[in-house]
Amino acid sequence: MAAISLCMIVKSEENVLSRCLESIKNAVDEIIIVDTGSTDRTKEIAEKYTNKVFDFKWVDDFSKARNFSFSKATKDYIMWLDADDIVSEKNREKLIELKNRIQDTDVIMMKYITAFDENGEAAFSFYRERLIRRASNPIWKGRVHEAIEPNGSIIYSDIEIEHHSIKTEYSRRNLTIYEKQIKDGEPLQPRDKFYYGRELYYHNQYSRAIEVLSDFTESKAAWFENKIEAYRILSHCYRTAGKIDDALRALFSSFSYDIPRAEICCEAGNLFMIKEQYNQAVYWFKLALELPKEEKSGGFNNISAQGYLPCIQLCVCYDRLGNHAEAEKYNNMAGKYRPCSAAYLQNVEYFNTLHQRNVF
Repeated sequence: MAAISLCMIVKSEENVLSRCLESIKNAVDEIIIVDTGSTDRTKEIAEKYTNKVFDFKWVDDFSKARNFSFSKATKDYIMWLDADDIVSEKNREKLIELKNRIQDTDVIMMKYITAFDENGEAAFSFYRERLIRRASNPIWKGRVHEAIEPNGSIIYSDIEIEHHSIKTEYSRRNLTIYEKQIKDGEPLQPRDKFYYGRELYYHNQYSRAIEVLSDFTESKAAWFENKIEAYRILSHCYRTAGKIDDALRALFSSFSYDIPRAEICCEAGNLFMIKEQYNQAVYWFKLALELPKEEKSGGFNNISAQGYLPCIQLCVCYDRLGNHAEAEKYNNMAGKYRPCSAAYLQNVEYFNTLHQRNVF
């Protein structure tokens, strides 16, 4: 059986740390907590679960903090979590079972679920390097949105880690770190440029985001999954500026890297709806439904774009085209994906009214 060191970096996480550690404590063999400057009871809570609590002076660099935490690990494998992550009972049992059979695998990828619908079902996910063999000397890179480049033997596990943030607003912290990195004269690597551009977008700095992300897409060293996502974000930036045709061109540029993604198709459909070209919109939403499901590429996966979103939008498109029967059919399909969706339920009332008026 392989033994696991759980390594975490934390700062002022008293509201969520116990929730995280309770969910994982029985599946790991060592817990290492690195505190980067808490001003609440975080360290006191951590000490209830482990005697390996360390201080690390925060230097605006997540990789340095995570590498310090990894340096304290002593077990066969190292696992990382954030304080607002949770491992469900089902996935905890899967992790314990995995410990019994892994031997020389270098990296175990696990699905990271970061958004949920109104039923609590996964709405957005992507794979992350979650369990790494300590002997492979894993190194985190990047001041922000840090990552370990997977090397050696890699397996994709069906274990899922859930991210349940309780924060109510998006911080400028990451954007500030990138701006400091630029000011310090440290070049942005392609991955840094992608996430810097995304941070600019999150903070409504659309013109600058377009500049940074356009430059990023020209990089030959950039990962194709990040390029696809960059074009999606570029499309949003152009859409915000009212440049719908430029937004469409950005989406279509992503097709040079892989088959169309369901989310990209839904975005194209939405843009054609803005142009009131509903037949074209129908084409893209239907294509989103026909595409193969998620591949284990590590790319971002908007799960709703593979079912609910195109169905609910097809309902709207067919209604605008005057085909109420087809519109109701797709609304019913949307309800099978998300029966508690406000849009679906509102549409049910709408179609009931049409039936009562014998509009069909």
